[in-house]
Amino acid sequence: MQGRTETEQPVWFSMWFLASIATFGAAFFPMFYRLVENRNKHFRYEAQLEKQIAAFLKKQGKEPLAAADESREMNAKAWAAAIILVVPAFAIAYILSRDLLVHERRQDMFLAAAFPERMFMPQTIPIKKYVLITIVTLGVGIVYWLYKVINQYNAHFKADREIEKEITKLLEDEKVGEQRM
Repeated sequence: MQGRTETEQPVWFSMWFLASIATFGAAFFPMFYRLVENRNKHFRYEAQLEKQIAAFLKKQGKEPLAAADESREMNAKAWAAAIILVVPAFAIAYILSRDLLVHERRQDMFLAAAFPERMFMPQTIPIKKYVLITIVTLGVGIVYWLYKVINQYNAHFKADREIEKEITKLLEDEKVGEQRM
């Protein structure tokens, strides 16, 4: 299995938020760009990883889950530029939350079908709660929502790195076993 060539870099909310205050909001543009670009890179990499796991399962005579619907790529530059209109910032927070939720559920099902031990535990993302907080606070709650989204993506990327180590070990053990035969 190839290592990650396009690793997802953690986004530190506090750094970006303080930079945005200091630059009168200008730092939000690269922050949103990076969030969307990390999402795109991660989903591309996960699709490749699922193909490798599916091939492994077929070799073992197991039937893998059907391939995931390819997540639509989001144009990071267009979305980052669109936040000047403010409303797209709310749309991005919602889309990132929803996509991570769907992705984690899919990943959990796929890994559960592939491996006997539960390797991954999906996070719960209370999107309705975040929307309500944002509405009640007249939009200021988006700051909390973005903070939570960023932390959830960072936690997801960290968990995926651990899972990838286990998958790599399993696939390498399989190759060693095949070479001995």
